[in-house]
Amino acid sequence: MFEEFSSGYYFGRLYVEPFDGDRAVMQRDQHERVNEQLYASGEGVERLDAPLVMKLDERHIPVHGEPDVPRDTLAVPATVLEDVRIRNPPALKEVLLAKADRARQLLRLTGGEPAPGDAADAGNEWDPTAGY
Repeated sequence: MFEEFSSGYYFGRLYVEPFDGDRAVMQRDQHERVNEQLYASGEGVERLDAPLVMKLDERHIPVHGEPDVPRDTLAVPATVLEDVRIRNPPALKEVLLAKADRARQLLRLTGGEPAPGDAADAGNEWDPTAGY
């Protein structure tokens, strides 16, 4: 589904379609599989529901899993479709999936950064899924 692209991203193609929800979603089983293959460290028990961070056109968006989304589809809210160059959805689009380190960085920049005194400030590994 995704292949190595650069030091910060994987490359893939997904059908992009409108979604009535308030966040971008993809089929839950695929979401978990991608999370496990590309984001998990393989050490201990890890969450597989962490948001994936995808770049669609010029916009980075956190993507969650949802059971009723077709396979190989990225369902995005109408407000996101307005910001990207998709005129007649569904449309097959190239998307970039941020690698784990880049995804953590992007989530921090978009409000996912831990507050002072949280695990990251104590020197522990920050959990990008906190609050999602």
